[in-house]
Amino acid sequence: MKILVSACIMGLNCKYNGKNNKNLLAINFLKDKEVICICPEMLTGMKVPRPCAEIVNGIVMDENGKDVNEEYNKAVSMAVSKIKNENIDLAILQSRSPTCGVNQIYDGSFTGKLISGMGLFAKALKQNGYNIIDVEKFDI
Repeated sequence: MKILVSACIMGLNCKYNGKNNKNLLAINFLKDKEVICICPEMLTGMKVPRPCAEIVNGIVMDENGKDVNEEYNKAVSMAVSKIKNENIDLAILQSRSPTCGVNQIYDGSFTGKLISGMGLFAKALKQNGYNIIDVEKFDI
């Protein structure tokens, strides 16, 4: 079984704040699987740390009001291109991210409020027929 997984879940310090979202339950699940670790933001060379970003009216903006939509869309294109020839059975993605969020994303107000929605990479994967789940499925 080949699984695509957000790199931050595996403990890579690639989050906007320089930290990670290491999830031991997910890592344990992945022990006997072939894993493809990916962080779209890192593929495109975004800095770590970097300003927090959220989707505001369909556009990715950072907390300073800068439009970073083009950078994020480029990151998603690069990530999709990188995995296009892989036979991936499942993608486990980080919750709430403007890139990888599966079920919920932040509402764009930078106040921590969540709304139903998907990040750009999650949406691209789903549109391309990949089976995606939110890493929080492992936190039951």
